[in-house]
Amino acid sequence: MSEFRSGFVAIVGRPNTGKSTLVNALVGSKIAITSPHPNTTRHAIRGIVHRDDYQAILVDTPGIHKPKTLLGHRLNAVVGESLDSVDVIMMCIPADETSGAGDDFIIAEIAKHPRSKKIAVITKTDLVSKTHLAERLMGIVAMAKDFTWDEIIPVSAAIHDQIDLLSTLIGGLLKPGPEFYPKGMVSDQAQEKWICELIREAALRDAREELPHSITVTIDEMSERDEKGTRPFYDIHATIHIERDSQRGILLGHQGERLKDIGTRARADIERILEARVFLGLHIKVSKEWQRNPKLLERLGFGEN
Repeated sequence: MSEFRSGFVAIVGRPNTGKSTLVNALVGSKIAITSPHPNTTRHAIRGIVHRDDYQAILVDTPGIHKPKTLLGHRLNAVVGESLDSVDVIMMCIPADETSGAGDDFIIAEIAKHPRSKKIAVITKTDLVSKTHLAERLMGIVAMAKDFTWDEIIPVSAAIHDQIDLLSTLIGGLLKPGPEFYPKGMVSDQAQEKWICELIREAALRDAREELPHSITVTIDEMSERDEKGTRPFYDIHATIHIERDSQRGILLGHQGERLKDIGTRARADIERILEARVFLGLHIKVSKEWQRNPKLLERLGFGEN
């Protein structure tokens, strides 16, 4: 029997390249929120992959990008920290886009970590032809000038194509080591942070223009009712923070219908995660220009790293 392996795997890439969808597919459970909007991930989320012969702790990082706000700078710092102590770096490169300065910048950052194994994961392959994919693969080989990819693999997390093969490749690159987390544990995210993310995901759906980047969520109160029943019952009160007064009406919708819809979708996901009944009360607060305000960023959970 081969020796058990374990280690940490950072997933990097430009914003909106399928990192969170890939994490969910590898873990086999939804532990990272997804959205068509860039910069959905704002924290280094750890997903845990359990296999018979290895355990991989996936660090789903925020997309590396040219920051325009103080929040953007802090998100990039999260990525830098994540790369400093991992065994494997996986870079997500979408098959349906062309590479440019953004991918070159990330590859240069990856090259600064010579001890980590490196995998190029070509995502969203279900969106392109085989001919286009072959050309994309050749281009990605040439992009790595200061190192050689240990593996290059095209996948589609959306249809689970080659996810099992990618999982096998990850295990082969890890070093012998112990299980860091017990079987059945799929993430080490704090419960309240995960609830905030589920509410934010619900609020991001159908959001347009600048609103997606202006939304963050905090939990004001969470308590369990002392009730008899087969499932526990939680009361959760949360605040959706936005940056400008004009955004309040967008989030509320006509006669509050949009906010009600956000609450309904988020509550269903939260009940599934907690395996409990939930009352969810949502409140909207204008926290002016919070992405640029150091004190507000600290209060909202984006302190300096």
